[in-house]
Amino acid sequence: MFSKIFKVVVLAVTVIALLYPFMQSEDQTQAETKSNKLPAKKLPKIKEKPLHNVDLPDFGAITDVKKKKSMFFDFIKPHVEAENKLILEQRATLEIALMMLQYNESLSLAQLEKISDIFESYNMPTTDIDEMSLKAALHRVDIIPKELALMQAANESAWGTSRFARIGLNFFGQWCYTKGCGMVPRLRDDEAAHEVKAFKSVRAAVKSYFRNINTHNAYLELRNVRAQLRAQKEPIAATKLTAGLMSYSERGEDYIEELNDMIRHNRAYFNEE
Repeated sequence: MFSKIFKVVVLAVTVIALLYPFMQSEDQTQAETKSNKLPAKKLPKIKEKPLHNVDLPDFGAITDVKKKKSMFFDFIKPHVEAENKLILEQRATLEIALMMLQYNESLSLAQLEKISDIFESYNMPTTDIDEMSLKAALHRVDIIPKELALMQAANESAWGTSRFARIGLNFFGQWCYTKGCGMVPRLRDDEAAHEVKAFKSVRAAVKSYFRNINTHNAYLELRNVRAQLRAQKEPIAATKLTAGLMSYSERGEDYIEELNDMIRHNRAYFNEE
C-alpha cells in the first residue's frame, strides 16, 4: 500500500515539474517580455527656426568662460558704441540750437526739421521748439554707458544663450503687446498677453533698448541721475545709474546688486581697446 502511494506522489511531482514552465501567469510573461525589449529611442527635439538672418555665434558651445565673454562683448559692443555715437551727435544738434535761442538767434529750416525728427524719435511733441522743449529733450537724448548696456545684455540673455536671444535677437528681455510681435514665453500665464519682442538685426535690438531707457516713465529716475551728473560735469558712471533700473526686473534690488557686481567683475573687458 505504501509503495503505491509513493509511486503516485512521485508521478504527480514529475508531471508538475514538466508543466511548470507553461503554468506562469500571463502578467509575469508580459513583464518578462517588456523587460527584454530595448529602451525606446528619444524623439529628437524640434529645432526652433530663427526669426532673423543674422549669423549669430553659438555662445552656448563655448566652454571657456573668458573666451565666451570676449566673443559676446565683441559681438554686442560695436552696436552699443554706434548708438551712443549717434546720440552724442543728436545731443550736439540740440545744444547748438539751445545756445542760438539763448542768444536770440533764429534756427534755420534745416535745423528745425532735424530737431523735429529727434523729438519724434524720443516721443516728444514737435509743435513747439523753444528753450524749454530743448532742455527737456536733452534730459532724454543722452548716452547709456556701454558697461551698463553690455551687462544688461549679458544678464538678460544669459550671455547670448537664451531662446529669445538666439531666435529673436532679443538680448535685453524687451516685451511687446501686439499679437505676433515676437515670441510667446513658454511659461506665460494664461491670462497674460505679452510677447518677447523679436528683432531682425542686433542694431535694432540695441536701438530699441536705448529708446526704452531714454523714454519710458519707469526709468525717469535714471535720467534724473544722469542729468545731475551732466550738470556737475561728472562722468556718467554705470554703477551710478543702476539704481534707476529698479523697474526693469521683478527682482528689484537683487537685480541692481547683481548688475553692479557684474560691472565690477568685468571691467577688464570694458577697458580693452
